[in-house]
Amino acid sequence: MEHRITDIHCPQCGAPADFDIVRQMYVCGHCGGTVGISEAQKEKQGFRKLQREELKNSVKKYRLFSTSCSGCGAEVVFEENEALSGCPFCGRSLVRTEYLSSKNMPESVIPFGITQKEACERLEDWCRKNRGKQEAKQLLPLIPELKGFYLPYEMVRGPVHMRASRMDAESVYRCEGFMENAFVNCSKQLDNLLLDGMEPFDMNGLTEFEFGYVAGHHVKTPDINGKDLEQRVCQEVEECYTPAVRKTLETKAVSIKASAESAITMPVLLPVYYICKGDLMAAVNGQTGKVSVRALKESHYYFLPWWLKAIFATLVISGAAFGGMYLLGMNLGGSLLITAVLAFYFFIVLFCYYSDTTKNSFSVEAGREIYTSGEVSFHREKGKLVQNDEILEKKTVPPVFFSRINGEDQPVEMRFTTPSRVIRMILLSIVALFLPVIIALFLTGFDFQKINLGGSAVWFCIAVPVVPIYLLKFGIVELHDRPWIYTVSEDGKKKRYRPKPNPGDVKDFLIGFLRALIIPPISLAVWFGIISFFVMVYLTAGGM
Repeated sequence: MEHRITDIHCPQCGAPADFDIVRQMYVCGHCGGTVGISEAQKEKQGFRKLQREELKNSVKKYRLFSTSCSGCGAEVVFEENEALSGCPFCGRSLVRTEYLSSKNMPESVIPFGITQKEACERLEDWCRKNRGKQEAKQLLPLIPELKGFYLPYEMVRGPVHMRASRMDAESVYRCEGFMENAFVNCSKQLDNLLLDGMEPFDMNGLTEFEFGYVAGHHVKTPDINGKDLEQRVCQEVEECYTPAVRKTLETKAVSIKASAESAITMPVLLPVYYICKGDLMAAVNGQTGKVSVRALKESHYYFLPWWLKAIFATLVISGAAFGGMYLLGMNLGGSLLITAVLAFYFFIVLFCYYSDTTKNSFSVEAGREIYTSGEVSFHREKGKLVQNDEILEKKTVPPVFFSRINGEDQPVEMRFTTPSRVIRMILLSIVALFLPVIIALFLTGFDFQKINLGGSAVWFCIAVPVVPIYLLKFGIVELHDRPWIYTVSEDGKKKRYRPKPNPGDVKDFLIGFLRALIIPPISLAVWFGIISFFVMVYLTAGGM
């Protein structure tokens, strides 16, 4: 059985144990033994302690020096007989510093799998295929300057905890996941998106670190503090799980707050060929050959405030309505008059709709697009570099949502805008809009000839603007804040959970209703509304 450094082993049989998100523990698929989260962390702490002791003994065999850049602060490790004339990350001069101890070195490494010549060929191939891009034109003559580095990363593997919510709703949901060997960049100077673009790495190549791997390559040491690293780890978790959470919550506007305190972290070195000339940056995965290039120019993304969205949406809908009426033959004056009335109505409805996103304000965010060579990767076979048959992908374990049911947290599935819920909302809106007409039909035995729609004119004037607003403000909130919840049993069966009605809520509603009928002045308005409604029903039914 193949064992990897990242494996958590069963204490009973020694086989690798997989993490069970629902039970929040590692479970052996061979004998059923379990390993708690804290026990798993202790296991890796013991391995790391032994590895550090081994490094202390082996570091004496190597004369390794570090060099600090006076410009960007990057620290690079090289052998005694190496001389560097400029910082590969910002171009400034480098100054040697003291002898490097093993405390700055990692405990695991993925060795280089492709040579510098092969990395240059991969980058040259990308430039040829993207010859129309300005980045390719500027990179082509600089390819010989591509240099190999072992870059510092923190590998994250283990359970992660999240709080997820929709930005247009109040409910917050507990979400559990599992990071499967995610890598977090530990360098201040390097572009995270650029490095993410050349991933993933093949985890089968991960091995225990030895100083022999450093020979012939530069090594950059980590230069971010513990707090910044923790933030980067949480950010990596949030980015990995954003697509899955968006799919579950049925919106792109989601908020995720992650915690990775239960995961196991381990410092590793990853092989990267890197080139940086001002705004021009490119990286080649030193194991798989995947190319990543950063765009020269920034792209700007504009976020509009909620009230401006309402105005723009009103203008667009009103313009479409005006164009439709005018093209169908209505005169210009009539089209403008009706459009003005509709625009006022549309603005009220859309203003109420977008008011749920009052936290959205005007902002401009800048970023650079990352170009890659695609999903193709390479490996060495009989001394030659050949293309992989299978595509390497970042593995993300599907998240599991939990809800508190009967005093216990249980794994659940949530559904928001199901067809039946949407249809029910539409039917209720139609009933509310034509309620006097519907009641009048029942009173006349569905004799349509007796129905006088003019008797409900006042009702229509009130209901036409009110019903859509009520639907947007309360119906949509009902969908977003009160999803249908399905419990999932161990055998995979799903059952919808229907919370029992709270007797206190029913009692409060009855008391409030009786007060509205009895206590003035509210009772006067209530009775006036009731009497007016029945008068409208009477008139709509043709006086019966």
